[in-house]
Amino acid sequence: MTASESSGSVVRRILLGSQLRRLRESRGITREAAGYSIRASESKISRMELGRVSFKARDIEDLLTLYGVTDEAERAALLGLAREANLTGWWHSYGDVLPGWFQTYVGLEGAASHIACYELQFIHGLLQTEGYAHAVVTRGQPQAPAAEVDRRVALRLERQKLLVSERAPAFHAVLDEAALRRPYGGREVMRAQLRHLIAVSEQPNVTLQVMPFSFGGHAAESGAFTLLRFPESDLPDVVYLEQLTSALYLDKRDEVAQYERVLGRLGEDSLSPHESRELLGDLLHEV
Repeated sequence: MTASESSGSVVRRILLGSQLRRLRESRGITREAAGYSIRASESKISRMELGRVSFKARDIEDLLTLYGVTDEAERAALLGLAREANLTGWWHSYGDVLPGWFQTYVGLEGAASHIACYELQFIHGLLQTEGYAHAVVTRGQPQAPAAEVDRRVALRLERQKLLVSERAPAFHAVLDEAALRRPYGGREVMRAQLRHLIAVSEQPNVTLQVMPFSFGGHAAESGAFTLLRFPESDLPDVVYLEQLTSALYLDKRDEVAQYERVLGRLGEDSLSPHESRELLGDLLHEV
């Protein structure tokens, strides 16, 4: 990669590459077979999946056909991402009602070596139980049919496998006390969620802290956000900001640095991991 390459394009390359890898593996197709379909070598497929080369539209079209992706909207979303992967840009928004939007974040999340977040409204998706996730989705999408709710919950649970995978990232979650006290799904759902948080907080790759009401105003005045860090040294950190109808991916150095400072202050001002577990235990007895 050259110095002139935009960090925005690098993020999109790794993003598209990870999605192509998942599609190939889900079909049980080898890199060699994939390479043959686009008149390229196995190593070329490997470089594509790692986001280390630019993408040609014809190659993406042929691979999507090989992988059985026939839905025109899904093909268009991935081909659009391929075009964007060859362009510069500091941020990009994706409509949160489009299939590509969720795949975009999952691709980044799955490629990260370190994930840090602050949540205010509810428990972070990687830490939600099935019952809690179902309640959150139902509350947020009250008109959605049951099948769609189930699909959204299933995708959320699939994401959580990342925390116990061989490539599990370091995960630092700061949860506002409000997220722990706001009920979703009733008493038993909340009790199960609190027990799950206590158990997950014991995992060696997970650091869970609570920002208590007693601290008062704190550094995360702008609301919830997630910071993603990647193992490649030349790939910048990305801050993910979810909005009502879109999401932003910030990778401009000075913008990301501001969020990193906020995370540092949150870590210092929140309860320690041990104190946070004690508070979770107290809340469990209150519910």
